[in-house]
Order: sequence, then structure tokens, then C-alpha cells
Amino acid sequence: MAPGLATAANSPIGAAKTVEKLSGNGWAMDASGRWTYLSHDLQLALAKTPEDLNAWWSEGEGAWKQLVHPDDFERVAGEWRHCLRSGYPFDSEFRIRRRTGFGWVRSSGRSILDDSGDIVGWYGTSLDIDSDRKTVDALHDRELELSLLVDSVPSHLWRLTPEGEPSFFNKRMIDYLGRDVSDIQIPGLSRLDAMIEMAIHPEDAEEFGGALNQSLVTGESFFMRYRLRRHDGVYRWMSSRAESVRDHDGRIVQWYGLCHDVNDQVATEEALRRSEWHLQRLIDALPVHICSWTAAGELSYVSKRFLEEAGLSKASFSEFAKAALDLIHPDDVAQVRGQALQCIQKGDAFSMRYRRRRKDGTFRWTADRFEPLRGTNGTIVEWYGLSVDVDEEMRIQQSLRESEHSLHQLVETLPALIYCLAPDGRPIYRSQKLSEYLGFRIEEDAETGKSLHATLEAIIHPEDLPAVKRKYSQSLPTGKPYAMRHRMRRFDGEYRWMETRALAMYNAEGEIVQWNGVCLDIDDWLRAQEELRLAQRNLARASQAASLAELTASIAHEIGQPLAAMISSSDACQQWLNAEPPNMERAQKALDRVVRSANTATDVVNRIRALFKHSDDSRRVNAFGNVVTEARDLMAEEALRRGVRINSRIDSDLPPLFFDHIQIQQVLVNLIRNAMEAMDAAPDRRLLQLRVRRDEDWVHTEITDNGPGVDNPDRIFEPFFTTKGQGMGMGLAICRSILESHGGRIWVEKNDPNGAKFVFSLPVKAEAARAS
Repeated sequence: MAPGLATAANSPIGAAKTVEKLSGNGWAMDASGRWTYLSHDLQLALAKTPEDLNAWWSEGEGAWKQLVHPDDFERVAGEWRHCLRSGYPFDSEFRIRRRTGFGWVRSSGRSILDDSGDIVGWYGTSLDIDSDRKTVDALHDRELELSLLVDSVPSHLWRLTPEGEPSFFNKRMIDYLGRDVSDIQIPGLSRLDAMIEMAIHPEDAEEFGGALNQSLVTGESFFMRYRLRRHDGVYRWMSSRAESVRDHDGRIVQWYGLCHDVNDQVATEEALRRSEWHLQRLIDALPVHICSWTAAGELSYVSKRFLEEAGLSKASFSEFAKAALDLIHPDDVAQVRGQALQCIQKGDAFSMRYRRRRKDGTFRWTADRFEPLRGTNGTIVEWYGLSVDVDEEMRIQQSLRESEHSLHQLVETLPALIYCLAPDGRPIYRSQKLSEYLGFRIEEDAETGKSLHATLEAIIHPEDLPAVKRKYSQSLPTGKPYAMRHRMRRFDGEYRWMETRALAMYNAEGEIVQWNGVCLDIDDWLRAQEELRLAQRNLARASQAASLAELTASIAHEIGQPLAAMISSSDACQQWLNAEPPNMERAQKALDRVVRSANTATDVVNRIRALFKHSDDSRRVNAFGNVVTEARDLMAEEALRRGVRINSRIDSDLPPLFFDHIQIQQVLVNLIRNAMEAMDAAPDRRLLQLRVRRDEDWVHTEITDNGPGVDNPDRIFEPFFTTKGQGMGMGLAICRSILESHGGRIWVEKNDPNGAKFVFSLPVKAEAARAS
């Protein structure tokens, strides 16, 4: 017999009521299973009385199915039938129909036995566990949901023990590795070391183990990128992070980790790095300078070439901006800065050409262009700049402009009348002189400009017209050069003799593209031919007399200079001797200059004789700077007397020259004296500037004054032409003769703002260069 309550005095109803006092619910049955008692709370919950339940019992188990939830009935009925037969306690949880619907209850029943051990009835209690059961079900559902989430998250999740041993892999990680935690085993190794050995790339294993062990020891977060082996043997890059979980006492109880596949990201980053590397190499290789800065003015990038040119190794906006401005030519700084600030303020593109200094100190033309990058709302987010060296282009353009200007000036200043024709003879260009000569331009007379024949009929003398037309008709189709003498009508109606020549200009294919012609006015020449023959006879006689006069005048002029110096030095000596007390030192220097001037006079006579004998026996390789200094010192006394200040600047790298010391000194003395005499009328600041410099194969000497200037620069070097009241007009003529005999030349320029600049040049000859 199954265990039961063996106290016969205890009836099922009494026991049920006792239980009811403890739990609030109680029930009792007889030995056959009929209800004999049902607590008030149960009757209310079931809306049934014991009699109602007994009526169902008589109808069989089918009626009970209306009380017990269909999903639980078979289980509960089986358990109850077993208890009725065996007398074993009944304990079960199931859903039962109540007034508010099905609800979970926990029902317990115990049998009551008589003295002989037979079942005389049953008693028990039914507790409402609906709320608890729903909570458990919710937790179960939540656990299932979390499990599904862990397995479905697109990352590998894992868990480690406080000692670092793997204890859990989610499904994705199991699928990736092809094994679960329990499959990570290598004899002699811990599970963590086995995991590293089996799954981590050999090149990353040591770093991975060190980083993870460091986190296990310190409790710090773990983070690393490494390659993880897939089940098929392929390694893929992973980004792994792990955090520790601690209890209330701060002890680590486990580690949770996440491993995310970043292989595609790493490949993209590597591709970007390669692309950036190639782009950087491209920028560094391009012969341009590139930079960028933010809208706030903070430098964000400077190319290597730009930094090297600025002399910087690190991109610092303040340093770079200052260095960049220092590199700009002083004449261009204000314009560049002003235009750049204006463009930045307005947000306009900046484009400008200016000169920038290179490392070697030379300035080269640069083309800069800066443009803003705007965001979707139109605001500037960054500026990008590009600088290109355009020095060669600028030089070529300047050369072309100068060449074009020079050619135009050449055409317009040539003492000739120039014109151009199309291949068919149609006039396409006339120089200004030709237009002025004819009195009309091509565009002013459309009828005349339509054809060559109409133009010829308008300007050629009627007697010469047939021959001119015939000559053109032979040259135009064949390309044969045109040459003809004829009379041409001037704007005032007068016909003058012209010599006209024209040549064809061909392209690369040998086709005529243009005819270029020139008309030379030979009318005066033809008229002067007869007069010239007569003049030549008279000139022969006059030139003999003039040569004798020029020789006499030149000797007097050249002797006059050292004699004048002697007189000036003698007067100075007398003044120093008459001083109280006498200045013997200055007097001695004045006497020395008298002796030098006397010797110079003797040498002048000898040199003049040698000059007219065309002798260069007295020429030697000399230091030109010393001769200039001597001439300046020689004229110092006279400069002091006239109140003239002499500023001299002589280059230190002048080469030795091959020249006659005395003759060149006479040239310098003559030009210095002329300059001082020219400034006699200047009220104050009488300044004579003496400049000597080398220009390739020439040494230039410039003597500049601030006098009234030269009115006739073309005639100033002619013999007997003078602007002085008492002058002979031979000084500059002799200077020119001396310099030309040395292979040099002399000319005069206007000095700005007033005065004249006399310039003479001497060549650096081979024998002098060898001597240097």
C-alpha cells in the first residue's frame, strides 16, 4: 500500500480544512474519487460546487476535459489515475479553467488510510501559481530570445573564465572555426594556448597572447586586430574586444568578448593606403607646389616640394605663411597679399602670376591658383592651391613681346617704306611711314586696297606704270624676286624716285604665303649724284686743311689738360705754403701732382704721336680699377674746389684689360672734368657718380652728373662740335678715337631726373683673360 495518512480519526474533510487554514485553499474526496469538500475560494475561482464536479465525474473523463486545459489533460489525468490506484501523493502543475479563463495551479493531494491501511479518502490544496508561471515562461522566452540574438548577431561572441580559458563560443564563431569550445584541445597546452596555436595567424600569435595575458593580469580592456583562421584554412582579419565582468567585491568572474570580421575593411584601408602612397608619390614627383587649408585658415597640407622651397621640414601655418611671403619678390608682395585677401573674403578663386625666390636666391615667375571647396550648403570647407613654375613661359612671352615690339620698332624706324602683299598681290600691310608717305591707309580706301593693280595705278607715275605692272605679273606667279626703280606719288602730289624690292615668303610645303617688300627713297640720292662728284673734289682740298687743324687742335687740347692740372696743383701748393702755419704735407702732395702732370704732358705728346702712327706698343695688361682710382684722385682737388662730391663704385671682380694706361686715364680725366663743368650751373647737391662694372665680355664705365644734360647726343662726339663757350670741340672726339682704337665705344644717355650719363665700354680681350 502506498504511503498515506494512517490516522483514522482524521477524516478527508477535516484534513482539507486544516490545509485550508495554511494555504487558503483545500479540497477533499472519498476513496472513489468523488468530491466531498471544496473550499470557498476554490468554489469562487472555479465557479463550481462539489456537486457540480461530482456530476462531471459521473459523465466520465470527457467532462473533465472542460475543466483542465486540453494541453495538460492527458498528463494530469494519467498522474491522478496512478495516484488513485497506488495511493501515492499527487503533485502536479497544470492549467485549469476558472471564471477569468485558464490559469496555472499547483495541486497537491494526499490519501488518508484506515487502521488496516486502506484508502478512505483524499485531501489536498490547489495554489494559484499563474503569476509565477508566467514570470518563469517570460524568463524562458527571454533566455531563448537572447540565445537566438547571440547566435544571430553578425559577430563572433566568446566567453573566458577569469583565468582566460575559453568557455563559450556563439554559433557564428563555431561555424567560422569549425569547432566548439570543447573541441579546442592540444595535449600539454591549456585551452587558451591551444586556441592561439590552432586559430591565430603565426605572425600575430605572440602579440595576441601578450596583449590578452596583459588584460587578464591587469583587468584592462582587451583590443587588437589580428588574423583568425577559418575552418577552410583561410585567415581573415578580425577586430576583437573583450571586457571583464566583476562581482560585488570587484573580483573578475568572467570575460566577454566580441570578434568582428574587418577583413574587407582592412583590405579597403590597405587599398586606400596604397592609393594615398601613390598619390603622394605623384604629388611629390609633379613639378608643382600644392597646399590646402581650412576655411578657418589652418594649414591642412603642404607638398614636399613646397616645404623644401620654403625651407621648412614641418607644416606649420604661421611659419609657412611667413616663409611663403618672404619668398615673394618685394615688388609683388603688396599686390599678391591684397588680391589673396580679397579673394578669400569673397570666396572667389585666386589666380595670379608673380615672382618667387628659389633656394639659390634667384627669382622665377610662378602661376598660383587657389579655389575653394564648398559643402552642400554652399559654405567653404577647405581651400586648395596649386603653384606652377612659369618662368620659362614668361621669359618666352616677354621675349616674344620684346621681339615683336623690336620688330615693329625696326619696321617703323627703318629709313624705308615697307609693305606686305598676299600671294595674289592684294595689299595686306603698310608701315606707318609708307601710309604717311602715300597719305592713306589700306583700310581707309577699300577700292584702292582691293587689288595690286588699283593700288599701282593710284601711286605709280604713268610713265613707269606699264613696266611696274609687267614686273609684278612676272614675279607673283613664279616667286621670282621683284626689283624695280620707278617714281611714286607722294601725298602732296609730288613724284619721287623709289627703288622697290620684294621677296616671296614660303611655308614648309614650299607654297607662297606672303610677299614682303621695301621702297627706298632714292630721289635725293639720284639728284645728289652730280653734286656729289663736285663736292668730292672740294672736300678733298678741305679735308687736308681740316686734318691739319684737327691735329693741331688735338695736340693743344691734350697738352692743355695736364697743363691745367699743373696750374691747379701749383695754385693749391701756393695756398698750402701761404697758410699760417704752412701745410707742408699738403703742399708736398700738390707738388707731386705737378710733377705727375708734367710727366703726363710728356707722355701725352708721345701717345698722340703713337696714336696717329697707329701704334699700340704702349698697351699693356693693366688693372682697370687702379686707373679709374688714379683718375678720380687726380681730379679730387678740382672737385673740392668746385664743390662736387664724387661717389665711386667699382666692382671688385673686374678682370685685367689690355690698354694704354695714359690714354685711358686721359679719357677718364676728360669725362670727369666735363661732368664737373656741366654742374657749375647746378645750385646745390653737385653729385658725380662713377660706376665701373663687368657685363659678360665688356667692362662698362658710367660717369653720371646732375647738370642740364646734353641737347645733341648724336653730334656731341663730332670734331669741333662744342656746347662750351670757350671749348674747342675736340675732347670727346679724341676720347672716341682713343676708345675705338682700343676696340671699345662711347655713348651718352639721359640721366633721370636730370643730367647726363656718359658710358664707355672696353672689351675683355683674350690676352688679358689669359693674364688673369
